[in-house]
Amino acid sequence: MGSRKLDKISGTYIDLFSGCGGFSLGLGNAGWQGIFAVEKDPMAFDTFRHNLIDGDKYNHFDWPQWLPKQATTIQEILKNYSEQLSNLKGKVDLIAGGPPCQGFSLAGRRNAKDPRNKLSDEYINMVKLISPKYLVLENVRGFNSTFKDSEGNKEKQPYSMVVKARLEKLGYKVFTDYVHSENYGVPQKRTRFIMVGIRKDLVTKVVNPFELLESLRSDFLGNKKLPLKPVSVKQAIGDLETSKSELIYHSGSEKSGFKQIQYKPPAYLNAYQKQMRKGLNGSQPNSLRIARHKPVTIAKFKLVQSLCEPGKGLSDEHKATLGTKKQVISVLNSKEPSRTLTTLPDDLLHYSEPRILTVRENARIQSFPDDFVFRGKYTTGGMRRTQECPRYTQVGNAVPPFLGEVLGELIYQIKEAY
Repeated sequence: MGSRKLDKISGTYIDLFSGCGGFSLGLGNAGWQGIFAVEKDPMAFDTFRHNLIDGDKYNHFDWPQWLPKQATTIQEILKNYSEQLSNLKGKVDLIAGGPPCQGFSLAGRRNAKDPRNKLSDEYINMVKLISPKYLVLENVRGFNSTFKDSEGNKEKQPYSMVVKARLEKLGYKVFTDYVHSENYGVPQKRTRFIMVGIRKDLVTKVVNPFELLESLRSDFLGNKKLPLKPVSVKQAIGDLETSKSELIYHSGSEKSGFKQIQYKPPAYLNAYQKQMRKGLNGSQPNSLRIARHKPVTIAKFKLVQSLCEPGKGLSDEHKATLGTKKQVISVLNSKEPSRTLTTLPDDLLHYSEPRILTVRENARIQSFPDDFVFRGKYTTGGMRRTQECPRYTQVGNAVPPFLGEVLGELIYQIKEAY
């Protein structure tokens, strides 16, 4: 892997449920050429388009003229462009995607009947029509866990095995396993359930993708000059602390509006920070806006930091002391990778400052480079939370680009092995 140059195209791919572009960014950095991507949320697609379609830094797509560059759904594309999709049959190397997973998430309220659970059906319908050579499906750990029905009885099999059986029926040899993002340079304990499919007519010998993935780890990290030991939160975002920077006006009123740090690179950047900043050429990253916490909120966060063991969730006793019913709230441990990011910014507090993280800090923890620009509003509240995808949500939902990149390298190596 170490000798392969990125000017050699690994193959072509389609990204389904692309979000703001973490998977595509990683695949592109591994040498893959995008055909098109599908994302239904306008905010997330705006970020995707700005960086990966129209941008001059990460333009990984040779977008077809017949498909508008706009937010849409797989269902709409299947309905309106079935002839054009049929013309792609057998000509696409890879379909990648991470169907929305809130109904499966172990971090939230798991719901077997969440309609988003069935979005993997759309992924399967696209696979059936296009018949790519390879598949990669990324999801939360809960995708491979069983639910309990209304009477408390466990279902016979997790939904992942239903999807696996359907893909096998379409003619794929399917492998599944859990992948720990922190093993591939992502400063976050983000365990994901990964499904790799290889079209059966291409299978000439037994190659376990996940054993191959583990064998790529050392070279992958070495090429980025990253250590085998997981990157800690402080190594990832220590240069973004407010205490180390001047605070300047961001938006709103001059007196009480939002502020951001005036970022100046420290004299020493560690290996991870160098990776994050290498495309900036001295310019400022975006999305550095600092939350405007009320004094009572700051006091509460200080209390949480005093009670909570770093890296662990608050106990029920501590939640009672704080008078909170939040399912998840914890303080980052500066010496370890972050806990899994969610779409709710107040689930995780900074390790040394009484505040939530900025979008850029979350992006660093997801392994998005500093020159990747996030667009749209920062947060959404109330009923709009399930209907919109602002910046914090875009980052929280994303596939970490480093994970997408090593999975792209994996599929390339599988292609070479057969």
